[in-house]
Amino acid sequence: MSLNDPVVNVFLLISFLSLLPAVLIMFTSFTRIVIVLSFLRQGLGGQQIPPNPVIIGLAIFLTLFIMTEPLDSITKDSIKPYMAKQITLEEALKKAEPTIKEFMLRQTRQKDLALFLEISKEPPPATPQDLPLKIVVPAFAISELKTAFEIGFLIYLPFLIIDMVVSSILLSMGMMMLPPILISLPFKVLLFVLVDGWNLVVGSLMRSFL
Repeated sequence: MSLNDPVVNVFLLISFLSLLPAVLIMFTSFTRIVIVLSFLRQGLGGQQIPPNPVIIGLAIFLTLFIMTEPLDSITKDSIKPYMAKQITLEEALKKAEPTIKEFMLRQTRQKDLALFLEISKEPPPATPQDLPLKIVVPAFAISELKTAFEIGFLIYLPFLIIDMVVSSILLSMGMMMLPPILISLPFKVLLFVLVDGWNLVVGSLMRSFL
């Protein structure tokens, strides 16, 4: 059987759909966005506010917004020609690879690429675009994790300061049995609303991919 066989194509399509969650996490901006939003929720102190469906839904739509340019390019150069049977599946995958690789390389640290290149014991390529996906993808993933934790720390810090101040005030008043989170939560929410927090957080996330 060849890749042009309809049965093989259907099998590959079903396999791709089953791997779609992994593709979403490992090849796009989704990981950074969902981690930062999770840090924000933890900083606010609301365990289920915003709820998980809201966090995931917002992360997915922000990911689609950020990935618009690569997705449009892949659709034009790979998906549409393949659906029109102008190119084979193998050719479509080869045409899509440089586009998604270019996006990932822009967000990937050289140090992380060097790590996986060293572990794989492969010779350094002439250009980063010549790196195989088996090196680019994990390097991109750990770069995204580091960036997400850096942004998350900056978001978490002011909420932590509010918690410490409220805790110190309650301790000085002898109210040791009262959980500080009950008092600090309204102040954190008020601060977040007054500074238009959602606009700042989402704007910073979007700009971090430029």
